[in-house]
Amino acid sequence: MISAFFILNIKGEVLISRLFRPDLKRSISDIFRIHVISSSTPPTSPIITLGSTTFFHVRHGGLWLVAVTKNNANAALVFEFAYRFINLGRSYFGKLDEESVKSNFVLIYELLDEILDFGYPQNSESDTLKMYITTEGVKSEQAVREEASKITIQATGATSWRRNDVKYRKNEAFVDVVETVNLSMSSKGNVLRADVDGQILMRAYLSGTPECKFGLNDKLVLDRRSGGGADAPGKVADGVENAAVELDDCQFHQCVKLGKFDSDRTISFIPPDGEFELMRYRSTTNINLPFRIQPIVEEIGKTKVEFTVHVKANFPPKLSANNVVIKIPTPLNTTKVDCKVGLGKAKYVPAENVIVWKIPRFQGQADTTFTAEASLSQTTHRKAWSRPPISVDFQVLMFTASGLLVRFLKVFEKSNYQSVKWVRYLTKANGSYLIRI
Repeated sequence: MISAFFILNIKGEVLISRLFRPDLKRSISDIFRIHVISSSTPPTSPIITLGSTTFFHVRHGGLWLVAVTKNNANAALVFEFAYRFINLGRSYFGKLDEESVKSNFVLIYELLDEILDFGYPQNSESDTLKMYITTEGVKSEQAVREEASKITIQATGATSWRRNDVKYRKNEAFVDVVETVNLSMSSKGNVLRADVDGQILMRAYLSGTPECKFGLNDKLVLDRRSGGGADAPGKVADGVENAAVELDDCQFHQCVKLGKFDSDRTISFIPPDGEFELMRYRSTTNINLPFRIQPIVEEIGKTKVEFTVHVKANFPPKLSANNVVIKIPTPLNTTKVDCKVGLGKAKYVPAENVIVWKIPRFQGQADTTFTAEASLSQTTHRKAWSRPPISVDFQVLMFTASGLLVRFLKVFEKSNYQSVKWVRYLTKANGSYLIRI
């Protein structure tokens, strides 16, 4: 696996250097500095192989985090380790940058020795590591003995991500279903590609070691139950075909019991304390597009282009979209643009060759039209306009493009306390909702 791990600053100076195997020397960092950091044409790939040595690098906060190996290492595992190390730095220092590395280099070496064993990643949960890697003062012998017993249980037990002595006055669980819509639509309104990248984020403020059971309107579950058995706001009323969602490429947090998911499709887990990502998923069928956009772009001669863009919201009228930004591209030789909008404000941005149309709030089922006239300058060698697509950014609360719903969230704990559960849905696009013109 990983033979060496380095942290370099933006100039290529080595701040942290740790060798885990004898097949490399510390001078290997100079090769990375010469070929990557100081190179006039730095490589675009985060993986560089020079001879028999492979460098995996991540840039963060003005730092280069570099893992070096001579073996055919698992690239996904190496990058997962690098990003977990960044999260550890945030957890311990608040921010991982050059100043914090220089101020805490002893602690960083201690962390590296704990989370990497002969180059193989080990336990990197910050809650567990903070129990026995701490910058606080010396503790009493009794406290040390109590902490040592907790460490033994947690480091070797089945739930290394959670302590068993967590206590809250009010037990709450917050669930956020966040979906990013990816759309590519032709100028004639035909959908070329439509899919959803989703993630379920959870903040658990629950006492003890509760077991949570989480249910979705997953198609496999509802096919088996024929649309029955739902006991939450997402209860199926229109039958399986209308309410079921097909989920692809599900990825879960390590706390999820995968055996139970494979057998009966329920997500059962003992949650970490605080905020974490419960799962990721993709959906590629029956996508509910939040906005329908119909663009008409006409080039009139060589000196004028007329734009007409009609936008309609497809989500229910009780909901609204926030921070809607529509970017409409213009030819490179555009000199000025006259815009007329029925909603929001539109402005031509010459530096980006786009018209930016901003709508702070867009009510469901509403529609509006944008018209503009762009004046073009005369050019001696006129190139054909490539017509880049219109891009739309937005956020719609309490709406999911995939149709995914949380059917239930149950919390079981031996003390049988009452817990409050909250669910929020958010569908958004950030440069991934494209309509050709």
